[in-house]
Amino acid sequence: MFAYNTIEEVRMLKLEYLRESLVIAVALSTITCAFVQKTKCCFKSSHYLAIYSLFVNIFVGIVFCMTFTSINFPNSLWIGMFSFLGADTIYKTLEGKVSSYTDITKQKGLYISKDNIINKEEGI
Repeated sequence: MFAYNTIEEVRMLKLEYLRESLVIAVALSTITCAFVQKTKCCFKSSHYLAIYSLFVNIFVGIVFCMTFTSINFPNSLWIGMFSFLGADTIYKTLEGKVSSYTDITKQKGLYISKDNIINKEEGI
């Protein structure tokens, strides 16, 4: 009834691109944090400070990415969001925890130590 392809395309995370985006967001968050700290005195109340910080991170992220990198508009929005959320914390959390697709495909097989192998004759 339905024809299925025998070769299944697997889409993985672009981890290298994510790391590069986070590195850019770390630099950006340093700039935007200093800017927000300098300009927060203009607000009488701190109720809108988080929204102001989000707006500054997104706006400066777009301008920063369009000026200094070849990153497109949608990805610059992500970098601005990472900058707002705390790119250095996100980077440190992901560092070493997630293996890339190339690392996964380089493994030729599953290796089991001899101590963990149960022989059928001995197990009975």
